[in-house]
Amino acid sequence: MPNRDFYMVAVLVTDHPASSERLALPRFMVHAMSSTNMPDLFATDSLTYVLGFTAAVAFLLRSFLTPQSLVHPILLGRQSDVDQVRQPGESAVYRNYGTGLMGRLPTRPAGGIMSILDFLKPDFTASRSLWSTDITNAKLQSRIASLSAGLVHEAGLQPKESNVLLLLNDGLEFVIADFALASQAIPSFTISSLTLLSSFLDTHPPTAIILHVHSLSHVLEQIAENSEYVHHTLILVGEGDLPHFVEKLPLKILWLADLERKGAKGEAIQALSLEPEDIFSVSCYPGPNDELKATQLTHQNLTAGVAATRALFPLSGAIAPSDSIVSSHSLSTPFGRAVAYTALYEGCHFSTSDSTAVFAKDGASSKADDKALKYLTSTLPSPTIAFLTPSQMNGIVSSVLSLAQNSLLYSFAWRHKLLHLQNGFLSKDSIWDRSVFAGARKAVLRGMADSLRAVIISGGMVEAKLLTPTRITLSIPIVNAHEHPLVAGPVFFSHPLDFQSFKAASQLADIAHVGPASINVEAKLVGVDDTEVDKGADPVGEIFIRGPSVTLPLEGETTPHNWVGTGEKGLVQTNGTFKVITAPKYHI
Repeated sequence: MPNRDFYMVAVLVTDHPASSERLALPRFMVHAMSSTNMPDLFATDSLTYVLGFTAAVAFLLRSFLTPQSLVHPILLGRQSDVDQVRQPGESAVYRNYGTGLMGRLPTRPAGGIMSILDFLKPDFTASRSLWSTDITNAKLQSRIASLSAGLVHEAGLQPKESNVLLLLNDGLEFVIADFALASQAIPSFTISSLTLLSSFLDTHPPTAIILHVHSLSHVLEQIAENSEYVHHTLILVGEGDLPHFVEKLPLKILWLADLERKGAKGEAIQALSLEPEDIFSVSCYPGPNDELKATQLTHQNLTAGVAATRALFPLSGAIAPSDSIVSSHSLSTPFGRAVAYTALYEGCHFSTSDSTAVFAKDGASSKADDKALKYLTSTLPSPTIAFLTPSQMNGIVSSVLSLAQNSLLYSFAWRHKLLHLQNGFLSKDSIWDRSVFAGARKAVLRGMADSLRAVIISGGMVEAKLLTPTRITLSIPIVNAHEHPLVAGPVFFSHPLDFQSFKAASQLADIAHVGPASINVEAKLVGVDDTEVDKGADPVGEIFIRGPSVTLPLEGETTPHNWVGTGEKGLVQTNGTFKVITAPKYHI
């Protein structure tokens, strides 16, 4: 069959519809059609081969040297499972894709974990460091059992009847006391700010107060204002001499170490049968106007919180017993307690910073941020996972960058690291890290510079423009999480490998998103503008949440179906990630 193009040209030449004269073809077409030496059209020389080979090598080098994204873009393009319908004035309900089949929200990290006592797995026999104290699970359980017996037999606390205020800084004694009280169904109270102590004693006078001896004078001043000496039993932690005037007060003063020692020698006491719905603690926190607010925690709240905290990391980087975790979030808060008990469950080393202390040694409140994180640089073993506040993270990044900028290769290193990040790739072992950033990180973070593999930022708003410098500087996955005093564990958290950066004209572009809802939290926005949403705008409204890790306020109203308002205004983006626009002044 003749060539179709040649046939059409021939028709045009012989039979033009508008004229009987022949059409004259261009000279180059006639030459091409009549020539019998077609290869002359493709004549090449050595330069052609060199240029072609160079282009092919450049293409292959670019293909092989450009790093591949660590996570598939599809996973980042749609990060929430969204209901197909929504109620008027509300957004749709958003869930995390990690929730699992049938939409069942996880309530525990593993089967058989029904209460916080189950976090101490008996089959884990290795020793680990808790606040610089090496201890095994068996030893920890033995001390908990001894203190339980001492609290009941010596201190006179009644299971299911008494309640105790845990007025301790973070430490091993806090954990032992918390577990000992929970084993006897004695609710514990915690306060996240010392300013709440007077209001708490007025409204919820406890059966006993467990406190450090260094904070005794301050607590006695608060008790004196309420004239409630006779109703208090004080259980002291630590060592020190008591003030002389204490002997004249109608107080019952005991020492925690004595109770534990006598409990170990006396009659053993069995832990009570506990149900997941049993309340084991009440967490108090300041409201927007510094008023006393409280929420009650059940065992299920904490087991669900641990499950959510473990989900902060992908399976490839899951928490392991070899990890060493440090946290800047107090155990007196539901989020801080979930982080600590996750470390207990996983068998990790664990410690908290001095910024979490309710009391300083002189009795004053201690809430200063450790921006230089000196407490981490001296921690052994070196931390691998850090839960930090935004101000602490900013302090680290600025310190490292100020040193790295002294290098002559800084601009080249920054450009190449940024290119890798834009391609979804991150590594701390590149030539640019070894030549520029590694030395600066070592000077600021010391031993932690090599061991640290992940950072979780929470406890405040993060500017979007700061995330890229943070990732380049530390070269490790960064999770931006959102916490709330009503939730044990994270409310929202971003994917650790989500390096996307979008330019937008909106003022909200300055706020970094906090990812989708946690794996056991459902979220929606109430009070949205239906007209704007119908036009395609992102929903904006008050954040409402529910799920097994969401606690119920001690005093407050809940909407039908257990939805709880956070008092925060939020926006949900097209890909299912949330931005918290405004938040009440909670001291968490």
